[in-house]
Amino acid sequence: MLKKSIKKNYIYNVLYQILTIMIPLITTPYISRILDADGVGTVSYIRSVETYFGLVAALGISKFGQREISYVQDDKEKRTEIFWNVCVLQLITSSIAIIAYIIFSIFQKNMIFYLVLSFNLVSIMIDITWFFQGIEQFGKIVLRNIVIKGIEVIFIFGVVHDRGDIVWYMLGPSLLGVISNLTLWFYLPEYVFKPCISKLRPFFKFKIVLSLFIPNVAISLYIALDKIMLGIIAKNSFENGYYEQAIKISKITIGIITALGTVMIPRIGYYYGKRDFATVKGYMYRSYRFVWFLGIPLCFGLIGIAENFVPWFLGQNFMKVTILLSILGFLIPVIGLSNVTGTQYLISTERQNLLTLSVMIGAGCNIILNIILIPKYQSIGAAIATLIAEAMISVSQLIMVRKELSVKKVCYSICPYLFASVVMFVVLKYINSFLSPTYKHTIVMIISGTVIYFFLIFILRDDFFMENIRSVLLHFRKKGK
Repeated sequence: MLKKSIKKNYIYNVLYQILTIMIPLITTPYISRILDADGVGTVSYIRSVETYFGLVAALGISKFGQREISYVQDDKEKRTEIFWNVCVLQLITSSIAIIAYIIFSIFQKNMIFYLVLSFNLVSIMIDITWFFQGIEQFGKIVLRNIVIKGIEVIFIFGVVHDRGDIVWYMLGPSLLGVISNLTLWFYLPEYVFKPCISKLRPFFKFKIVLSLFIPNVAISLYIALDKIMLGIIAKNSFENGYYEQAIKISKITIGIITALGTVMIPRIGYYYGKRDFATVKGYMYRSYRFVWFLGIPLCFGLIGIAENFVPWFLGQNFMKVTILLSILGFLIPVIGLSNVTGTQYLISTERQNLLTLSVMIGAGCNIILNIILIPKYQSIGAAIATLIAEAMISVSQLIMVRKELSVKKVCYSICPYLFASVVMFVVLKYINSFLSPTYKHTIVMIISGTVIYFFLIFILRDDFFMENIRSVLLHFRKKGK
């Protein structure tokens, strides 16, 4: 079963991440002007509340299912048994969450806004993406996502025309999510047998599922709590709107980094299942280098173009987002780092308890800092709290694995990428002083920054970069022959 290459799977995921970048580039300027900061903040707040019910529906099932399938991806009998057990458990937890959410929604002021998001929970109930990730069939997932995202763009421009269309803006993506997850079921007969009722034991490893659920809760707690606390403390939706857009832009870029993590989890799980620890360690060091190689320039690049980018992209009403991006841009390498250590390594090697501990440290830090910073600094305080919390998670995880992986090796490998990125940032700020905030000038800055960074990396003869260049050239030579 293990036939897909990491590079090919990563390309699939990057193609999807590029799509997720392009869609907000198309829709966000439109939505920010149609709904304004107040409308965007309202949607953000309600989605944050729905997220908690989504956590109960999903539990830790997705990560558990993906990991368990990756261990036995060569054995169809075992795959089948694991798949149906996970599906039944997912059905039970999702049903409980949907009933609770509908009851909760009935008593809310904007009841209809809450109710339309119940389709997100239905989408979770039928989601089997984790199975195809576990057997490394990423092509099917990406193809589905590309089609659905394209339909979503058409829907937004075709239906959402003024602030009164908020309900359609919330309903459309939710319904499309249900349709999207349904399509994967048509591929199943090729990979699993029909369920055997006598072998169904959905609660057999429920303790492990719960142990994976706890870090999900903690992560979502401080992601959603920022917005909820902003809504309560700031007492207006505008600060939430600024924060939502800044987080959205930074998370789009983060997706390029975490795309590798999605690919590496089943691969590391596969070799861990075979007790090939040397190969696992080799993959880990390459993943860290990858995070530095792309994460550091993306961080400094985003901060460098923010002043030119925000005015035309979001509009003059969102100028505060420029300041927020200068803080949240650093989330790119920080979250990339925790994605490698926590998601790729600790979950794949069955030590989710350490992941839970690290996330609880970050969540506790985030809550305390939110209480201290939001009343005085509002959205800026929330951004600072999020960055520090994520940094705490990454640092604590590295400390936890220091006896297995060389932290010194991981940290030293950042040097060439940091140097090239800082030089690129200085040049971008200088260029920006001569440019007006237009999309053409932002494109000029992006191209300039990219050329400067890769030119410096090439001059420094970085071995990670040169090795991948040689690999690409060798691939094309073989294709040519």
